[in-house]
Amino acid sequence: MTPGDNGASTPEDDDPFGYLYADGQARGAQPPSGGYGYPNSVGRVRPVGERQYGQQPQYGQQTIPQQQGAYGQPSAHYQAPETMPGGAPPSGPRSAPPAPRRGGPNTKGLLIGAIAVVAAVVIGISVAMLNGNDDKKNGNQAGNTPSQSQSQGPSPSGSSSKGSGGLPKVDAVGSSVQLAGGAAMASDVKGAQGAGGKYVGGLSAVGASVTWTVDNIPEEGTYTLLARYDNAGEDQRMTLTVNGAKFGGGFNFANWTHQSDPTQAWTESYAFPTLNKGSNTISLSCQPGDKCNVLLDQLWLKKGKVGRS
Repeated sequence: MTPGDNGASTPEDDDPFGYLYADGQARGAQPPSGGYGYPNSVGRVRPVGERQYGQQPQYGQQTIPQQQGAYGQPSAHYQAPETMPGGAPPSGPRSAPPAPRRGGPNTKGLLIGAIAVVAAVVIGISVAMLNGNDDKKNGNQAGNTPSQSQSQGPSPSGSSSKGSGGLPKVDAVGSSVQLAGGAAMASDVKGAQGAGGKYVGGLSAVGASVTWTVDNIPEEGTYTLLARYDNAGEDQRMTLTVNGAKFGGGFNFANWTHQSDPTQAWTESYAFPTLNKGSNTISLSCQPGDKCNVLLDQLWLKKGKVGRS
């Protein structure tokens, strides 16, 4: 088959491009006058300036969109955003949302801290007052010295030390101590501080005695005679003799520890005899009416009325 116009048989067989062929031109085919190759095309080419803006297009005519203006120039139909209803959004960089407002000072925490400080101050003052009262009480007790006629005993204590001023301290079984009347050395009960754990026993018999000859007393005056002993029973008291004269009401050997176990009943007691300068003789003896069931460990002296070891 050769290209050509075969003639119109039905409307849909009408060749819109028949005017391009010789047969079509012989038959009177004409190019379309309205558009670009299609009969009755809605597109119409108009000379420049023919169309007027603002007019409504006639039926069957195609509205050609207006070309945008040149680069950098606004379009005729451009409307600024600020002219639109509601206005334009704010220009420039968006500001950061305001920082959340911080709360006020922690008054609860400050109140708790203040209360703690006040409590600490009150506790400190109370402790200081208690210590002051204890010191005052101890001072008053130290000032209450017993009379020479009564032998006293300190609180239970297992320690002993040499007297001040180089005053002697001896074991009851030492070479400067004489035993008589049944008093004898022993070591059965543990806890004595004498050499080898030895002490003097057998003092409960009437006539038993321990005599200590003390030399080099620096001056005449009142001294404290201390004795370490063991008493696990009822309170005892022996006769104290100084330089051949009976002194006061004797020497008190009380059970200060309140112990019934002899190994736990070692303690101390004291008296305030008056001594001469130089050599002195001190004796503890069991006389009729005395209670002498004690174990004697050590003897020592201190200057003045000390009352404690």
